[in-house]
Amino acid sequence: MMWGRWRFMRAYLINLCSQTESVRVNGVAAFRGEVERALALGAEYLVLHPGSWKGLTREEGLRLAAESIEKAIDGVPWQGKDFKILIENTAGAEFSLGGKLEQVAELVERLKACAPVGVCLDTCHVHVAGYDLVSPDGYVETMLLVKDTVGFDAVKVWHCNDAKAAMGSKLDRHEHIGEGTIGAEVFRRLLHDERFGHAVFIAETPVDAPGMRQEMLGCCGRWLRGSLVSYFDCGLASGSSLR
Repeated sequence: MMWGRWRFMRAYLINLCSQTESVRVNGVAAFRGEVERALALGAEYLVLHPGSWKGLTREEGLRLAAESIEKAIDGVPWQGKDFKILIENTAGAEFSLGGKLEQVAELVERLKACAPVGVCLDTCHVHVAGYDLVSPDGYVETMLLVKDTVGFDAVKVWHCNDAKAAMGSKLDRHEHIGEGTIGAEVFRRLLHDERFGHAVFIAETPVDAPGMRQEMLGCCGRWLRGSLVSYFDCGLASGSSLR
């Protein structure tokens, strides 16, 4: 997947904090392969969902996720490369690691000494996990939490997705931007937030009709006027982007 000067890869089906050792071992091997492919392609970012700690404690899940990532990259020549593993926040399902910003921050902190790490935030996940992006006061409060947990500079990528489900529902269902329970105004606000002028913005909304991707790019282009955002793309298909 390539847009502009960035390459992105994603590792979403790997569970690095499973209670089952064989699942973790297979996950480590699979993630190592993802890292090796990302480096071979010159990818700048590899986005990761750490997995589910069902059957364990939250603390055990964090420890196993950190240990698994460290094992996966052991001996892989990432040093000196423009490459980061981005821990993505999740929708807040009961045992899903990363449903709270504090969990993302703690995992990143545990990995800093041994891995090139940063953060990817997903607007749908933030919303359905129970963080308020919609009201002006809620947006301010949520961004203060981002600052106090992961930190603005660590957020390298925003996945911009509206949500089919309500805030706090824990249901990860993406909707077209402006047509869900988040609403277009939040994305205008986010794209003009100078604290994320360094970040890359990607929409993962459905492209389920001819011309929909270009239509969404047109909408986003209007929202981007006057912002500091250098890059925005819609969907996973190849084609035009806003840079």
